[in-house]
Amino acid sequence: MTYSSILSDTTAALALDTSVLINLHACRRGVEVLAAIPNRIVVSHIVAGELDHETSRRNGEKAFVQALSAAGHITLVDLSEEEFEVFFELTSAASSLDDGEAATIAISRGRGLIPVIDERRGRNRAKEIIGIEPAWSLDLLSHPKTTASLGADLSVHALFLALRDGRMRIPPESTPDVVSIIGDDRARQCACLPGYRHLFLSKDEQQREQLNPLLF
Repeated sequence: MTYSSILSDTTAALALDTSVLINLHACRRGVEVLAAIPNRIVVSHIVAGELDHETSRRNGEKAFVQALSAAGHITLVDLSEEEFEVFFELTSAASSLDDGEAATIAISRGRGLIPVIDERRGRNRAKEIIGIEPAWSLDLLSHPKTTASLGADLSVHALFLALRDGRMRIPPESTPDVVSIIGDDRARQCACLPGYRHLFLSKDEQQREQLNPLLF
């Protein structure tokens, strides 16, 4: 892989948001990914509870999280009173973060964890409150330990499935690297890629768009 994981050189404990768990489940190799990564993984019960609904049960996401916990790959935690104060502040009308993001930020701040959050608003609030850049799901899937454990081919396929089936969000600036990793044919199946509509326009279409941007 050509994308460089920001987690490569740290063994600090991580706090995963709900969408990150969804991506790990979608990639079909989530257990192996978290087993390979040397960082301790923490998940709040609030995040796990977001997967306790009919769709997640049907998709297997709830069972996936339960299996991770039973195997010791993640540690499920409750929020302390101080962390609940941060959580309530972040879920107020003014902040309007969802419960999973708020809980992930709260435990990260309270326990010195690195949050792993993909959504822009959650990432921005995490950076404001904790003072560090959150990691992405992509950083877990592109971790050197992940690639070493799965092998190059399975690592690339896991990344593709997280994008196609999990609709994983990635940093916009990493799009060229990710497309180059999974290849154009598979990238065309990943509508979640930033700027997807423009990625595969032909040269003629690009010229027409420049002349008539309202048509695209």
